[in-house]
Amino acid sequence: MGAFEFVALDKAGKERKGVLEGDSPRQIRTQLREQGMIPLSVDEVAQRENKQQTQKSPFKLRRGISAADLSLITRQLATLVRSGIPLVEAAQTIARQSEKPRLQSLMMGVSSRVMEGHTLADGLGKFPHVFGELYRATVSAGEQSGHLDGVLEKLADYTEARQHLTQRIQMAMFYPAMLTIIAVLVVSALLAYVVPEVVKVFDDMNQQLPLLTRILIAISDFFRNWLWLVVLLMIAGGITAAYVLRKPGPKFAFHKKILRVPVIGRFVRRVNTARFARTLSILTASGVPVLEALRIAGLVVSNLPMREAVQHAAQKVREGAALARSLEQSGYFPPMTVNLIASGEVAGNLEEMLERAADNQEREQEASISLIMGMLEPVLILVMGGVVLFIVMAILLPIFDMNSLVH
Repeated sequence: MGAFEFVALDKAGKERKGVLEGDSPRQIRTQLREQGMIPLSVDEVAQRENKQQTQKSPFKLRRGISAADLSLITRQLATLVRSGIPLVEAAQTIARQSEKPRLQSLMMGVSSRVMEGHTLADGLGKFPHVFGELYRATVSAGEQSGHLDGVLEKLADYTEARQHLTQRIQMAMFYPAMLTIIAVLVVSALLAYVVPEVVKVFDDMNQQLPLLTRILIAISDFFRNWLWLVVLLMIAGGITAAYVLRKPGPKFAFHKKILRVPVIGRFVRRVNTARFARTLSILTASGVPVLEALRIAGLVVSNLPMREAVQHAAQKVREGAALARSLEQSGYFPPMTVNLIASGEVAGNLEEMLERAADNQEREQEASISLIMGMLEPVLILVMGGVVLFIVMAILLPIFDMNSLVH
């Protein structure tokens, strides 16, 4: 039995959409006709989702779900499982409670898979673009160990923490972004409309204009005549950069250079270290084998040189080396994290030390965000003030010269 999305016309001729469970599309159409509706389309949820993900298009976006939705689903599932409700009924309950049709379809698809006798991890595996490998591996370990409710609680905490961090970064970036947009619009309006009108006053002057005024006039003329070309070049450059950075070699080199930028590089290292430590902590605490946990934890590291360092460390651990020493050799991971991992390996409480390392890096990460935002805002204000001062001085200097000639 599977879950099928349908589009049908009711007796009044209105279009209806929903999800039904059945053995085949024909059975779903029969159910719809019995309800007095005319079926227009019937698609199996899993096949439709996978088809959309495999469609090749240069502008294709990964059709996952938001971190808030994933966190909510995980928290609800953990609560229901802890209450002793069977998995099939729990998934169906979440589907009925959801207000979003796509989430209803996903959870009905998971429910149908579990109803067929598969594990919850297998049911989630039908939608790999929604429930990532970390998620599925942790759930699988929880099912095998008999502690699925506790594992789901940890996953819910993890997804909520990532969501809150993302929201903090977005809120921190909102003011600088708005300030930058307003500054660009103001300067563009001055150069395109205000400056040309003011410059007309100086056209009949028989004396040479000050250097600042001549520079401003040249910038204004270039802005009015060639702005379209600048915009096109910027768009073309952005598309070209995006295309080049999709290739492994240039992307790896770019990520490596980012790590060398003074403030940003340290921030990137902290973000990826926190992700790695938190993920590895959840996996090891859930009973996932260390080598498999290292492989999955490496996938959440977005910086390619750091991901490669994790892969090399996993290879050395397979050969019998210590994890802390293997990570330390790359030079990318902070000494505090390496020392905590080493202490965990010696004391036999690796997952606890990994959790402490993740907490430490997340605290420093928030401090880095505050530092970057604290530096960025005054810099933007100073730059904007400097540009406006330049324009004002370039306009006032000829007026001062005229006054001096009159006297």
